[in-house]
Amino acid sequence: MSNELDQGFEGQREGEELLLVFRRHVIAMRKGFYLLVIPFALSSLPVFIWPSTLEVYWSPVIGLAIGALLFFYHFLMWYYTVYVLTSERLRQVTQYGFFGKDVVEVNLSKVQNISYNIPGFTGEVFGFGTIIVHTYVGDLVISQVDHPEKIYNQLQDAVAAAAQESHEDVPS
Repeated sequence: MSNELDQGFEGQREGEELLLVFRRHVIAMRKGFYLLVIPFALSSLPVFIWPSTLEVYWSPVIGLAIGALLFFYHFLMWYYTVYVLTSERLRQVTQYGFFGKDVVEVNLSKVQNISYNIPGFTGEVFGFGTIIVHTYVGDLVISQVDHPEKIYNQLQDAVAAAAQESHEDVPS
């Protein structure tokens, strides 16, 4: 993701330093994987039931094509949902459908607390968890994050740096 850090992002303010761009863990696409495998598996059943009928051999190909389209949709939703951490704010860009987008920003000076959890054995083995950013107005929940402890530490560092910078800006 270093190439994403070099480019900046849409809406970046002047003097704002881009610190981190991250996505949800690939496990967040498991529904897409299921939608790839299930149509293929179901459409392969006629081949086993009527193995002597030649036309039935197209069925798995059609099932795979349908599954691939469904998987591609879920992949796009995963790929275009990103989290951007800058020196001033945390931005969550969530893709909904092909044209819908939801953007939530949290100013780092408004963050009260950050916590994370790893949901048991699967979270530990696959390296994903949930980060919760507590603010004055509510919580920003980032679920199924890849390596939550690493991102948690980077968020903590960014919040501490923003708090230190805001204290330096206040005249004594």
